[in-house]
Amino acid sequence: MSAAQWTLCARVGAAVVGGYALTSAVAVLLAALLPLPKAEAVLAAGMSSFVVYTGAVIWVFAVAGARRAWLGLMVPALLLGALGWLLSRGGA
Repeated sequence: MSAAQWTLCARVGAAVVGGYALTSAVAVLLAALLPLPKAEAVLAAGMSSFVVYTGAVIWVFAVAGARRAWLGLMVPALLLGALGWLLSRGGA
């Protein structure tokens, strides 16, 4: 495979895996933060995840490099996921 093909594969991987990770983290965080009954907060967070995932995929192919795409998705996903996990467990 050529360098361009590897870069494309890395971006597609970032869009699929990183986008899913970021979307899941945002959904967990929103479900914990929204001032709604639990079922409605989870539903609203799930519906908003479509917007987040679409934005993540577009961003992956708009950013300068594949490394920046991976870092730009995974770092916020880890931070937001950890925060959402703490809030959903009552740890914060």
